[in-house]
Amino acid sequence: MRAALRRIGAAPRQRQIGQHRTELAHRAERSLLYAGCDRAGGNGQPLHRQLYFALRQAILAGHLPQGSRLPSSRALATQLGVARNTVLAACDQLLAEGFVETRPGSGSVVAARPRPLAAPPSPSPVPPPRLGRRAQDWAASPPVLAIRDHSRPFAPGIPDLTAFPHAEWRRVLGRLWRKPPLSLMSAIDPLGHWPLRAAIAEHIGRTRAVRCSADQVMVVGGSQQALDLIARVLLDPGDHAMVEDPCYGGLSGVLRAAGAVIAPVQVDEQGFDPLLAQQLWPEARLAFVTPSHQFPTGATMPLARRLALIHWAARHEGWIVEDDYDSDFRYAGPPLASLQGMDQGERTLYLGTFSKSMFPGLRLGWLVVPPALLPSFVAARRMADMAPAGLTQAAMADFMNQGHFGAHLRRMRGLYGKRREALLAMARQRLGGLSVTAGEAGLHAILWLPERADDLAAARDAQSRGLAPSPLGLHRFTEGPPGLILGYGNLAGWSLEDALDRLAEGLNGLISRG
Repeated sequence: MRAALRRIGAAPRQRQIGQHRTELAHRAERSLLYAGCDRAGGNGQPLHRQLYFALRQAILAGHLPQGSRLPSSRALATQLGVARNTVLAACDQLLAEGFVETRPGSGSVVAARPRPLAAPPSPSPVPPPRLGRRAQDWAASPPVLAIRDHSRPFAPGIPDLTAFPHAEWRRVLGRLWRKPPLSLMSAIDPLGHWPLRAAIAEHIGRTRAVRCSADQVMVVGGSQQALDLIARVLLDPGDHAMVEDPCYGGLSGVLRAAGAVIAPVQVDEQGFDPLLAQQLWPEARLAFVTPSHQFPTGATMPLARRLALIHWAARHEGWIVEDDYDSDFRYAGPPLASLQGMDQGERTLYLGTFSKSMFPGLRLGWLVVPPALLPSFVAARRMADMAPAGLTQAAMADFMNQGHFGAHLRRMRGLYGKRREALLAMARQRLGGLSVTAGEAGLHAILWLPERADDLAAARDAQSRGLAPSPLGLHRFTEGPPGLILGYGNLAGWSLEDALDRLAEGLNGLISRG
């Protein structure tokens, strides 16, 4: 290309002068101006890239027809007021991409195109994208408030990020990043990093009486991914999946994505009722429960109901999914034993997360899989994301094995216990007699609103005041008492008194208007 342009540039000066304002040069210059390029390179792109884009657009639009001979590099540089090397760089790019070609004796010409170039048709309205049935259902779902905003008080599910042991975590990460193990820089086991799986198995076995080995632990990117894997492996479209009503809002989206039929079972003061569930949904084959600390009501499932649910799974060849989402924070005695540890038939999948005990952005959790299901879950994992980042898993394993995790849990359990007591005491004084209840574990309470109150409107009003409670109605499938879920893990720098007073101001106005 450079040689061809040099040959053109070597023509007699009279010819160069005659070509100084050829039509092709006019077109090239007009194309350069139409493309918004200035000769000083002021649009942020190097000047040779601006010229390349301008000439390419002129060729595509037909302003420089196929077979047209380009001016010499010197002539075009003179006409455009740029350096010759700028022109050569732009032309080299056009040659490499097939927009121009060199012909012996003719220099550089616009290359022939497979189809005649023509002006693009007039733009027409773009139809909306064709979506699958499930995606259409998601798009039609009511909007969900941004309830996990760490910058606002009362956001459920957010721990106190300022009390996290940042120095210890930074040291653990630093050691790994300075010299990462080669094994973590290559492929990783779909079940996860072995030391982390072993640390998790030891932790949940000691604190929750979970019966498992590290071979059964799968490290996941949070509980949401665990739920998605379970739905992929154990549910077919049209299957009935029993869920607590109310329940964790992210579960319903997972089940709809799997094409399952959501089978709600209203909870009472003892949580999920297996006998009621069997009467309502005799064809169900899967039950999602939070037996130790029902979300969001805080109820605890008693022993009789746990045994009844285990018996149901054994008799109907069903499966139980035990979501132990915040078991590390229990304030009335030691953590309760898991349902999984009592299931001798191994039909319970047990999942947990580090989102509340560490921080949500870590995106690590675990799923304890019954041995009979392990091959299927490993296959599903290979088709999904293989495994979370190996270095993050290794850092979490070191954090646990060096004792930082246990010390952190002890500190936070004391902090959250005091904050829970303060919330319950202050709420009686500052919320006009409205009832606030909190389970004996976890990081949230429920503010019960008057009958027929609109908890969605109350949550939106609270958001306008800088708060982030979640409306209880967004977690229900059937009608029930209205309320707001108040997360007390992270107050985002506010005092509890100020947050409650701000909440009370909005509630007083809504209740008086109602």
